[in-house]
Amino acid sequence: QVQPVESGGGLVQAGGSLRLSCAASGRTFSGYCLGWFRQAPGKEREFVAAIRWISLSTYYADSVKGRFTISRDSAKNTVYLQMNSLKPEDTAVYYCAASLGATLASESGSYAYWGQGTQVTVSS
Repeated sequence: QVQPVESGGGLVQAGGSLRLSCAASGRTFSGYCLGWFRQAPGKEREFVAAIRWISLSTYYADSVKGRFTISRDSAKNTVYLQMNSLKPEDTAVYYCAASLGATLASESGSYAYWGQGTQVTVSS
């Protein structure tokens, strides 16, 4: 079992950048699909981006394409979400999750292991 632990959230101005980190606790992320999700107040949790640890295949939600980049560092056993050109609508609690599925997944139900979340607030 792997336990994702997020960090890097904070307050930024619109147009700014922020990088979130998701480190593995308990074991490595190798063999997992890692996904980033976010949930704003009053809204459902939504998919942001995902990456297959071994193949580096990635998938992005349309709302963040061209602005966000998901990547991983095997030496640090960490997955990152680089967020550029941030908008107020990006404000949410961001969660990192791990899936044992062989393919990229955008459905939250496909992920068995979840972090506690990190708050990202984008001011106008």
